[in-house]
Amino acid sequence: MSARADGRTFSIKEAAALTGLPASTLRYYESIGVVAPVGRSASSGHRVYTEDDLDLLTWVACLNATGMSVSDMKQYVANGAAGAAAAGQQVDLLTAQRDRLAREAELLAVRRRYVDLKIDYWRAVADGDDAHAASLSAQARALADALKKTN
Repeated sequence: MSARADGRTFSIKEAAALTGLPASTLRYYESIGVVAPVGRSASSGHRVYTEDDLDLLTWVACLNATGMSVSDMKQYVANGAAGAAAAGQQVDLLTAQRDRLAREAELLAVRRRYVDLKIDYWRAVADGDDAHAASLSAQARALADALKKTN
Protein backbone atom coordinates (compact mmCIF):
# COMPACT_ATOMS: atom_id res chain seq x y z
CA MET A 1 0.00 0.00 0.00
CA SER A 2 1.40 3.37 -0.90
CA ALA A 3 1.01 6.48 1.19
CA ARG A 4 -1.17 9.29 -0.06
CA ALA A 5 0.12 12.71 -0.98
CA ASP A 6 0.01 14.08 2.56
CA GLY A 7 2.21 11.22 3.81
CA ARG A 8 0.45 11.08 7.18
CA THR A 9 1.20 7.95 9.15
CA PHE A 10 -0.34 6.45 12.25
CA SER A 11 0.89 4.36 15.17
CA ILE A 12 -0.77 1.03 15.93
CA LYS A 13 -2.62 2.71 18.80
CA GLU A 14 -3.99 5.36 16.44
CA ALA A 15 -4.85 2.74 13.80
CA ALA A 16 -6.72 0.73 16.41
CA ALA A 17 -8.70 3.77 17.51
CA LEU A 18 -9.52 4.79 13.94
CA THR A 19 -10.56 1.33 12.72
CA GLY A 20 -12.23 0.05 15.87
CA LEU A 21 -10.01 -3.04 15.84
CA PRO A 22 -7.83 -3.73 18.88
CA ALA A 23 -4.07 -3.50 18.34
CA SER A 24 -3.81 -7.23 19.06
CA THR A 25 -6.24 -7.91 16.20
CA LEU A 26 -4.29 -5.67 13.85
CA ARG A 27 -1.13 -7.63 14.65
CA TYR A 28 -3.00 -10.94 14.30
CA TYR A 29 -4.50 -10.05 10.92
CA GLU A 30 -1.04 -9.08 9.72
CA SER A 31 0.55 -12.28 11.07
CA ILE A 32 -1.94 -14.59 9.33
CA GLY A 33 -2.00 -12.67 6.08
CA VAL A 34 -5.44 -11.04 6.16
CA VAL A 35 -3.53 -7.83 5.48
CA ALA A 36 -0.03 -7.45 4.10
CA PRO A 37 2.72 -6.53 6.53
CA VAL A 38 2.64 -2.82 7.26
CA GLY A 39 5.64 -0.57 7.10
CA ARG A 40 7.97 -0.11 10.02
CA SER A 41 9.63 2.97 11.37
CA ALA A 42 13.31 3.01 10.46
CA SER A 43 14.26 4.39 13.86
CA SER A 44 12.05 2.38 16.23
CA GLY A 45 10.90 -0.61 14.18
CA HIS A 46 7.29 0.06 15.26
CA ARG A 47 4.43 -0.45 12.82
CA VAL A 48 3.56 2.64 10.80
CA TYR A 49 0.13 2.71 9.16
CA THR A 50 -0.66 4.85 6.12
CA GLU A 51 -4.04 6.23 5.08
CA ASP A 52 -4.27 3.38 2.55
CA ASP A 53 -3.57 0.85 5.28
CA LEU A 54 -6.37 2.39 7.34
CA ASP A 55 -8.76 2.24 4.38
CA LEU A 56 -8.09 -1.47 3.98
CA LEU A 57 -8.36 -2.09 7.72
CA THR A 58 -11.69 -0.26 7.77
CA TRP A 59 -12.97 -2.68 5.09
CA VAL A 60 -11.71 -5.58 7.17
CA ALA A 61 -13.31 -4.15 10.33
CA CYS A 62 -16.64 -3.90 8.51
CA LEU A 63 -16.35 -7.49 7.29
CA ASN A 64 -15.44 -8.57 10.80
CA ALA A 65 -18.54 -6.79 12.11
CA THR A 66 -20.69 -8.87 9.76
CA GLY A 67 -19.30 -12.01 11.34
CA MET A 68 -17.35 -13.01 8.24
CA SER A 69 -14.79 -15.73 8.89
CA VAL A 70 -11.11 -14.84 8.92
CA SER A 71 -10.46 -17.09 5.93
CA ASP A 72 -13.21 -15.35 3.95
CA MET A 73 -11.87 -11.93 4.95
CA LYS A 74 -8.42 -13.02 3.79
CA GLN A 75 -9.86 -14.14 0.46
CA TYR A 76 -11.89 -10.92 0.13
CA VAL A 77 -8.79 -8.76 0.64
CA ALA A 78 -6.79 -10.87 -1.84
CA ASN A 79 -9.61 -10.63 -4.39
CA GLY A 80 -9.83 -6.87 -3.85
CA ALA A 81 -6.24 -6.52 -4.95
CA ALA A 82 -7.14 -8.34 -8.19
CA GLY A 83 -9.84 -5.77 -8.99
CA ALA A 84 -12.45 -6.47 -11.65
CA ALA A 85 -10.94 -9.87 -12.47
CA ALA A 86 -12.10 -11.13 -9.06
CA ALA A 87 -15.48 -9.36 -8.98
CA GLY A 88 -17.38 -12.62 -9.39
CA GLN A 89 -15.55 -14.16 -6.45
CA GLN A 90 -16.30 -11.08 -4.35
CA VAL A 91 -19.97 -11.36 -5.17
CA ASP A 92 -19.90 -15.06 -4.22
CA LEU A 93 -18.19 -14.35 -0.88
CA LEU A 94 -20.58 -11.55 -0.02
CA THR A 95 -23.64 -13.51 -1.15
CA ALA A 96 -22.64 -16.42 1.07
CA GLN A 97 -22.16 -14.01 3.99
CA ARG A 98 -25.54 -12.40 3.34
CA ASP A 99 -27.14 -15.85 3.36
CA ARG A 100 -25.42 -16.74 6.67
CA LEU A 101 -26.68 -13.48 8.17
CA ALA A 102 -30.22 -14.21 6.95
CA ARG A 103 -30.12 -17.63 8.66
CA GLU A 104 -28.82 -16.01 11.85
CA ALA A 105 -31.61 -13.41 11.70
CA GLU A 106 -34.23 -16.15 11.34
CA LEU A 107 -32.81 -18.01 14.32
CA LEU A 108 -32.68 -14.81 16.34
CA ALA A 109 -36.35 -14.14 15.52
CA VAL A 110 -37.27 -17.61 16.80
CA ARG A 111 -35.29 -17.01 20.00
CA ARG A 112 -37.04 -13.70 20.49
CA ARG A 113 -40.42 -15.37 19.95
CA TYR A 114 -39.49 -17.87 22.67
CA VAL A 115 -38.64 -15.06 25.10
CA ASP A 116 -41.90 -13.28 24.23
CA LEU A 117 -43.84 -16.49 24.96
CA LYS A 118 -42.10 -16.88 28.30
CA ILE A 119 -42.89 -13.25 29.21
CA ASP A 120 -46.53 -13.82 28.30
CA TYR A 121 -46.49 -17.10 30.26
CA TRP A 122 -45.27 -15.42 33.43
CA ARG A 123 -47.77 -12.61 33.04
CA ALA A 124 -50.54 -15.22 32.74
CA VAL A 125 -49.20 -16.96 35.85
CA ALA A 126 -49.16 -13.64 37.72
CA ASP A 127 -52.73 -12.98 36.61
CA GLY A 128 -53.84 -16.46 37.74
CA ASP A 129 -54.88 -17.43 34.19
CA ASP A 130 -53.85 -21.07 34.38
CA ALA A 131 -55.43 -22.07 31.06
CA HIS A 132 -53.61 -19.34 29.13
CA ALA A 133 -50.36 -20.14 30.99
CA ALA A 134 -50.67 -23.81 30.03
CA SER A 135 -51.26 -22.90 26.38
CA LEU A 136 -48.27 -20.55 26.35
CA SER A 137 -46.12 -23.16 28.05
CA ALA A 138 -47.00 -25.70 25.35
CA GLN A 139 -46.17 -23.17 22.63
CA ALA A 140 -42.84 -22.36 24.30
CA ARG A 141 -42.03 -26.07 24.61
CA ALA A 142 -42.71 -26.60 20.90
CA LEU A 143 -40.57 -23.62 20.01
CA ALA A 144 -37.78 -24.87 22.27
CA ASP A 145 -37.88 -28.21 20.46
CA ALA A 146 -37.60 -26.36 17.13
CA LEU A 147 -34.63 -24.39 18.47
CA LYS A 148 -32.87 -27.61 19.53
CA LYS A 149 -33.19 -28.93 15.97
CA THR A 150 -31.58 -25.81 14.48
CA ASN A 151 -28.53 -25.96 16.78
